[in-house]
Amino acid sequence: MTVFQALVMGVIQGLGEFLPISSSAHLVLAPWVFGWDAPGLSFDVALHMGTLVAVVAYFWRDWVELFSEAIIKRRSTKKASLFWYLLIATIPGALAGYILEEQAATVFRDPLLIATMLIIMGLILFLVDRRAANRKEITSISFSDSLLIGLSQAFAIIPGVSRSGVTMTAGRALGLTRETAARFSFLLSTPIIFGAGVMQLKDIAAAGINLAFITGVVTSAVVGFLAIGFLLKYLTQRSFAIFAWYRFLIGFAVIVLFYVRMP
Repeated sequence: MTVFQALVMGVIQGLGEFLPISSSAHLVLAPWVFGWDAPGLSFDVALHMGTLVAVVAYFWRDWVELFSEAIIKRRSTKKASLFWYLLIATIPGALAGYILEEQAATVFRDPLLIATMLIIMGLILFLVDRRAANRKEITSISFSDSLLIGLSQAFAIIPGVSRSGVTMTAGRALGLTRETAARFSFLLSTPIIFGAGVMQLKDIAAAGINLAFITGVVTSAVVGFLAIGFLLKYLTQRSFAIFAWYRFLIGFAVIVLFYVRMP
């Protein structure tokens, strides 16, 4: 992989991890569209570690406060509860990643499947967001809300579903405001990305760390940080519709390209 290719992949990861458009789908589709050698799942995970840096840098005060309330002070507050809710909500996604790791690296990376999931989840996001109530803030999230959002995150093992997209959609279906759904999704990404990185640490080290590798990770961190700030501000005034339409456009374009390339 060249430095330029790593730069492009880093931008894709930084945007796709936090915008509800599926970073994993774009990381698979970009080499397929441009004819690049596939970097492999380990490089994808390394790029995710870049976005882990982004989300920690953006929400570090939140995590310090939540950790302090739950672990150090051991208080029975809403923030302490939110800390445990986030950890519990991580479990379904972690189990899905562990059980379906082989499929995630093989059959789930089929362009036609990815395109189909981009379209389906785009439609679900559009409809749910349009009809959902705006009544719950971050401190109003219950245990059942967090568990259901965590269960939805398990489906993100399939590229095209989008971890942020499916968790934000679930949050909206449960009555979270758009900004709250996004904020909870971002906080929820922290433990799941960290866990995936730890599991793939040996493979990442074996793949070798060079200039292209560093470029991709740093780029994903910087772009991811900017994407978080953009989306939180954007959702205070607008809906998820533009992201749904983007998913439709990319999904149908991939289907057309898939059949054009068929022998």
